[in-house]
Amino acid sequence: MTRTIITTADAPAAIGIYSQAVQVGDTVYLSGQIGLHPQSMQLEDGIEAQINRVFENLKAVAEASSSSLDDVVKLNVYLTDMSNFGKVNEIMARYFTQPYPARAAVGVRELPRGALVEADAVLVKSPR
Repeated sequence: MTRTIITTADAPAAIGIYSQAVQVGDTVYLSGQIGLHPQSMQLEDGIEAQINRVFENLKAVAEASSSSLDDVVKLNVYLTDMSNFGKVNEIMARYFTQPYPARAAVGVRELPRGALVEADAVLVKSPR
């Protein structure tokens, strides 16, 4: 199995022992992103800013793999407060178009660095 590691300065550097993304064949596994700004490595303020930053970070990693969010087939979203689920849907609609990816939304007690939201994704690269 050949694995290609995907990295970009347009998304936060890994804060642990993992890669931003790993490609195997036409499938790219994007690691979880929280609302860290890639240059400052500080969390954005508030849930809406963090949700937007999460999707911007995922978009940057997808683009670094010569793909886009249009190729995401599975998305997992983790929230420390499930009352923010509607905000995720609202903001997600700005980043994804139909047909939407499969998705799970999970309530969790806490996330790294005190983040309010995290998301990871799997994408399958389209022939271009």
